Amino acid sequence: MEQSNIQLSLLLNMEDPDEVMDEVFNIIRLIYPNASIDLLNSVFKDTLKLFNGKYPGYRKCNVIYHTLKHTTDTMLAMVRLIHGANINKIELSEEGIQLGIITAMFHDTGYIQKEDDLNGTGAKYTLIHVQRSVNFLEKYFKERGFTTEQILFAINILNCTGLNVKINEIDFLSRENEILGKMLGTADLLGQMADRAYLEKLPYLYKEYKEGKVPGYNSELDLLEKTPEFYKQTLKRFKTEFGGVCGYMKDHFRVRWGIDRDLYKETIEKNMEYLRYILKNHKDEYKKYLRRHIKVEFDDKD
Repeated sequence: MEQSNIQLSLLLNMEDPDEVMDEVFNIIRLIYPNASIDLLNSVFKDTLKLFNGKYPGYRKCNVIYHTLKHTTDTMLAMVRLIHGANINKIELSEEGIQLGIITAMFHDTGYIQKEDDLNGTGAKYTLIHVQRSVNFLEKYFKERGFTTEQILFAINILNCTGLNVKINEIDFLSRENEILGKMLGTADLLGQMADRAYLEKLPYLYKEYKEGKVPGYNSELDLLEKTPEFYKQTLKRFKTEFGGVCGYMKDHFRVRWGIDRDLYKETIEKNMEYLRYILKNHKDEYKKYLRRHIKVEFDDKD
């Protein structure tokens, strides 16, 4: 493939969680060639069960935006940042990396309803989903025999995904803990905004916001119109709160794929460019211009 034709979505099949996980393992072994993947593989299988409604005590994921694919997108972006940091001589331990990746798997488990919760969808928990994700992670880690320190390490990382969290108020256990937290906060945003169907999924994000009583958005169109400003503020967060860890992404693609470009940044900016085009020229018929197919992982009755 010519360099000019390379797109983020063409490097691997992002719709296949197993293919994504294989790439995660490939990247980890670029950092630690003899790394054991047994724990990650086991937790990943549990993650698949959870989102697919096969984990004891929980229903299948029934939101369209914060899906299993968003989780795997975030996990992959996370490990790519970790690899880029390693290239830049930022030392992260094998244990720290594994805890960071597991936390990425669990960062949106707060949207999953328990089996006896039959009202509405998991979107109703939008405003408290981070704390619910922390609760799931803590319970799971205790059942798997993780130490108290490992649990706190992971909780600190997960808390960095909250849109209103103040990173400088988190009591990180170490510099490594802080870096991994900033990486997950960054990866969470990169993963969703670089999704090739990001714009098509925004109306479903509005549905989640509406059910979850998230203030500030009056309609699907209102959310679309406010997204360019959200991206502007996100870029500011990348540089300030998240310490610029997004800058490691370009080095990952250079070493792993021979591509001296940041494909996440390129993809997001193309999404924003197309969104601005729609809003400027076709605002009254915006749905006609959101044409990419979305794979719905459950029966959407709306």
